[in-house]
Amino acid sequence: MNQAVLQAKLWYAQRISAMVLGICVAIHLIIIFYAIRGGLSAQEILGRTQGNLLFAFFYEIFVLACFVHAPIGIANILQETFPRSGLAKPAAWLLAALILILGSTAVLGVYTGGAP
Repeated sequence: MNQAVLQAKLWYAQRISAMVLGICVAIHLIIIFYAIRGGLSAQEILGRTQGNLLFAFFYEIFVLACFVHAPIGIANILQETFPRSGLAKPAAWLLAALILILGSTAVLGVYTGGAP
């Protein structure tokens, strides 16, 4: 694939994932404010989210948006800062794997009420 085409696709992927993240962060903050204002404890919050497919779906979308957005950004930063190091791609792949594995594990843990 042409390098310019690849860079354009990565640019679009990062911008679209940023839009999704913006919406997710706004909804997440609203949920936090609602929980704090209602005086809910962590146990009460988990009681409401456990088994709730809508919460699990929402937070998995959040994880997937992070999975797309952050590695592209870190790869660009590393490539610009250390252009000859060869760190950009491996670091981006590692970050992507960590976000997907840890984020999805957290969503599954909250949904099921325990560790997977």
